[in-house]
Amino acid sequence: MESPLVVGVDGSDPSHEATDWAADEALRHGLPLRLVYASLWQRYEGATLATDLGRPDGHVYAENIVGSAAERVRRRAPDLRVVTDVLPEDTVDALLGESRHAFALVTGSRGRGDIAGLLLGSVSLAVAARAHCPVIVVRGDGAGLAGTHERITLGVGDADTDSAAVRFAFREAELRDCTLDVVRAWRRPAHGTTRHPLPAGDPARHYEDEASNRLDRALEAAVRDHPDVRVRRATVEGPARKVLLARSAAADLLIVGARRRHGQFGMQLGRAAHTVLHHASCPVAVVPQTS
Repeated sequence: MESPLVVGVDGSDPSHEATDWAADEALRHGLPLRLVYASLWQRYEGATLATDLGRPDGHVYAENIVGSAAERVRRRAPDLRVVTDVLPEDTVDALLGESRHAFALVTGSRGRGDIAGLLLGSVSLAVAARAHCPVIVVRGDGAGLAGTHERITLGVGDADTDSAAVRFAFREAELRDCTLDVVRAWRRPAHGTTRHPLPAGDPARHYEDEASNRLDRALEAAVRDHPDVRVRRATVEGPARKVLLARSAAADLLIVGARRRHGQFGMQLGRAAHTVLHHASCPVAVVPQTS
């Protein structure tokens, strides 16, 4: 079966933004869109009934949520294949289960139950950190949400040689026919050590050249496989999280990778990924490296 694009819905304004974004993304990829609402309402309601049909209040509410989201999608993209589901499960556990069979998982930046003023909801953060497929957290300003920049930004780290994040970014840029802005941040140490002395000559030039070489190696296979994608490479001195935040202001999508660390539970998000999920000016895709 064709893997769907899954979006978690809960009726909040961020959920509406995520649903609209996911509908456009599903159309680009020619994928069905699966709308999922998950909640443990049964735990709190017991045998309380909402209607003569004998369904609990929470179930009626959940069906209204997914029904409204489906109608929203139909108005935006009448030809898109849409399926809905209501799951009586913990929201994070349900979405992580969905991620095992999804092309990608889309969430809003905050849910209905999150505290007002939070930059990122607990569900979005937990799912982005532990999902088995790419997770897109839909956030940002109007231009980033509308996709008017015609640019995708990919942050490349040490482990990103021909990584899942690199391949995901090239496919997205190819489908959107937009520029792929690939950036690698680098920093020079303030002082050398006995084991790692500062290089002779111009240390800054040395570390910048090293970053440029690693960037070329990371992209080599993807450039060969996607020759029509317009790629702009950049190496920038500074902390990766600050470099990527600055770049997100001119992007329609910011893509970062995440890697499983053996012996630890779930996906471990680095400081850069954690920061952009909270503060980026455009939607953020976190792509797990599965190998």
